[in-house]
This record gives sequence, structure tokens and C-alpha cells, in this order.
Amino acid sequence: MLARLHSVTLVGIEGIVCEVEVDVARGGFEKSIIVGLPDAAVKESVERVKSAITNCGYKYPKTQSLINLAPADVRKVGPAFDLPIALGMLIGQGALISSALKDFVTVGELALDGRVRPVNGVLSMAMTAAANGFSRMIVPFENAKEAAVVRDVEVYGVSSLTQATSFLSEQLALETTTVDIDELFSTASNYEVDFADVKGQESVKRALTITAAGGHNIMMIGPPGAGKTMLAQRMTTILPHLCLEESLETTRIYSSVGLLGKNKALLATRPVRTPHHSASGPALVGGGTTPRPGELSLAHFGILFLDEFPEFPRHILEMIRQPLEEGAIRISRAQGTIRFPAQFMLVAAMNPCPCGYFGSDTRRCKCTPGQIERYLSKISGPLVDRIDIHIDVPAVTFSKLRSRSGQLDSAAMRQDVVRARDIQAKRFGKGRGKVMTNARMSHKQVRQFCELDSASELMLKQAMTEFGLSARAHDKICKVARTIADLAGVENIAPEHIAEAISYRKLDRKL
Repeated sequence: MLARLHSVTLVGIEGIVCEVEVDVARGGFEKSIIVGLPDAAVKESVERVKSAITNCGYKYPKTQSLINLAPADVRKVGPAFDLPIALGMLIGQGALISSALKDFVTVGELALDGRVRPVNGVLSMAMTAAANGFSRMIVPFENAKEAAVVRDVEVYGVSSLTQATSFLSEQLALETTTVDIDELFSTASNYEVDFADVKGQESVKRALTITAAGGHNIMMIGPPGAGKTMLAQRMTTILPHLCLEESLETTRIYSSVGLLGKNKALLATRPVRTPHHSASGPALVGGGTTPRPGELSLAHFGILFLDEFPEFPRHILEMIRQPLEEGAIRISRAQGTIRFPAQFMLVAAMNPCPCGYFGSDTRRCKCTPGQIERYLSKISGPLVDRIDIHIDVPAVTFSKLRSRSGQLDSAAMRQDVVRARDIQAKRFGKGRGKVMTNARMSHKQVRQFCELDSASELMLKQAMTEFGLSARAHDKICKVARTIADLAGVENIAPEHIAEAISYRKLDRKL
């Protein structure tokens, strides 16, 4: 007897609907074969399914059975096919009769005792199911809230194979899983840190406000203990809250690699990723035999903080140059190219020299000029070109450290950022592509929205001549000046805006 069900497999973070065909023959020796380009985890599902069916009190077919996963030219990965294969086996031998299966997409891993375990990527699977016209979905109970975020699909969470079969045979009623997204955002979009915790560093807070307002990349240079890490960890607290579309896109990345968390429906706060400088290339940008997202994609719509920036191997740092420009990563394999979104804000931190105290007023630097030059040369000029703002982070004095006077907090900084972002949203609109911040402007848009008066033009010309700035640095200065003007609430870029933007190109003068 032939059974047909539907499931979903992931290619990167994108889902593809698969038809699960189970043909239980009337004769032949007991043998189950899976075809359709399965990986090792899918091939092993036969043994899990056999034990689960037997331990749930059903009989496993004593005859030959064939399991086909279509389309046959797409590689099937992961254990999510266990539950649909088990249900197909029961239908194929007549132990389960259900007329509603054609409307369902089914995913889930089986334990040997018949329990249904959670799987990765259920949000992408639910989005794929809705996009392909399926109205109902059976998922592991622990993944139900995640899938229920997709409003066009009725989601039923099951905890065992027995529960799934009872539901499909209409012997057991299950309630659909629902999620109140507004309540989820209101209760979960809170941060435990605040810029009020940072003593002093008002000039750095100003630079970070500009960074957040325009979606720029920033490099902080300062001695150990100046607060660079503390400042970077609080960057997300001044960014606008995630909207639903941003949250869905970020959540599906985390879901695909199993980092979403148990019984969690959505990421309500912007991610902050802080990979160590010993991280490999695939860990940072993504890849592997079966390509999966790396740290750059996990920082999507959030912050990628790279501490001790020059300590990263140079060839790994060069890998992030293209994603900084495009906001995406493309990983090519013989079977095709997979695209991972990676629209993040880079926050990098470094010491001014190997010992960390070059230019310090409190401790003497022990480095030679040659050591300092070699240290700074670890960062290539083209990479520095792609970082909009370079800011010095001086050591905090004792008086500022012990001061109890009011500090600029995240709420006040966020108000300025949100006001500037609203100006940019009105400027670019929805009809101008995906550009939503000044940092994402194309060269054509820079010429259109960053017009300079004669005084500003002369100042920028002198800076480019004196410091030998590139065409990309020219555009970066114009973009940062545009953001500074937006924060000031003025339409035209003034000389003081250009002057401040030029002052944030410190590394261009050293490299």
C-alpha cells in the first residue's frame, strides 16, 4: 500500500517542500530502503522509526518497504523526516487511516520509545509550508510556538508518535498553538545593560550614537580597561527595536542552527555576537560540508563585535570585506550557491600598540616604532576603508570613575537614534530598494542626498588631499556627515558636520 505525506528539508536557511512516499509491499523479506539523496541522519531514521513503531504498540511491516523523498535531486539532511516516515509506514500497512494528511506538513525526530524530539529550522519550515499553500502543520511540541509565529498555518504540537496517530485518526483533539506576538515583544525586548553604567567617555558615546543612527561600522582604539568591550555590549540598547520582519529573518537563522532556545518563539532583541580571535573562517562567515550560517549571519540586524581586532588572522579579516558591502554571504559548492543574510553593524576594538599604552598619560609604552607599525599593518587598508568611524577611547580618570553625577543613558541616546532613523525612512521610502539607513546608500544616492556647499566641499577636498583618502573613504565621510545632520535635525550638510565626520577617520592617517 502506498502512502504520501509532505515534509520540509532545509538548504541553508531556506526550506523546500518534500513529498514523502512510503510503499509497503505485500511480499518480500523485511527490508526498508530510503532513496532520494538522503544524508546519514536520514538513512539512520529507518532504525529509529522501527523501534519507535514497535515500542508504541504497533507492528512494523514484515515485508519489503521503499521510502522515496522527492524531489530526488535535493539533498535531504537532518532527522526531521522520522515522524512523516513513521506515519507513512503505519498508513502503508493499514494501521492508520486519515483523509486530512494532504493538508498537513509533518516534521519531527523520533526517540526509540516513540517520543517526538525537537528539530532545527522549524520557523523556516513553517514559512515554506505557508508559501506553498499548506494550511496545517504537525511539529514537535517544543517547536510549536516557533512555528505558530507564521499566522497562515495552523500548528499542532505533538509529543509522541501515539499522540500524532490518535490526532490524525480523529481519536484525539488537539488545540492549535497560538502566540501573542505583541505581548512577546513587550515582555522580551528588554535589556539588562545600559549606557548609564559607563562612566565618562562622552565623546565615544557621541560616536556610537552616530553609528547607531546611520547603521555605520565603527572601530574603537584605546588602552586595556578603557571600556571598549563595555561600550560595545551596550550598542544594541540604543538601536531601534526589532520589527516583526527583522525578528523573523533573524530568528530563522538561529533556528536553523539550533540556537533559538527551548520553547522560544522569536528573538525580540537584537543579537550581539562576539567571536574569539581564534575563530576559523567557516565559523566566522559560514560554510562546512553542509553549509550553515556563521557568526556574521548570526549577527544579522544586530552587532558583530570583534575584540582585539588585529589578533584575528589577516586572511580571516579579509573574508568580511564583501559582506560589509553587500549585507549577505554567498557560499559556493559544486551543487550550487547558498546565500545567508548578514546585514550587521561591525563594532571592532583594538589597542593602539602591542602593549596597549601608546599615547597613554598613565603608563609608558614599551613598544618600538617598528613594533607599532607591524601591529597596525595587520589590518589592511581596504578593510579600514570599509569602517566608517574610527574613535579613540581614552582611559577613564579616577574622578570620572567615582563620579555619581548623571550619565547619558540608553533611553536618551535611543530617542536621538530613532528620530534620525525616522528621517532616513522618509528620505529613502519603500520604493528605493532595501536601503533604510545612510550607511547602506549607493554612490548614486550619496550624490543625491549628500550635497555640499562650497565651504564643506573645500574642507573635504583638503582632507582627501592631505590624508590621501580613497573614493570609498570620500563616500563614507559624506554618509557619516549626512547622519550627523540628521541627528541635528537639519536638511543640509554644514561644514561642522563634514569636520566631525573627517575627525572620525583616524586610522587613515596611520596606515
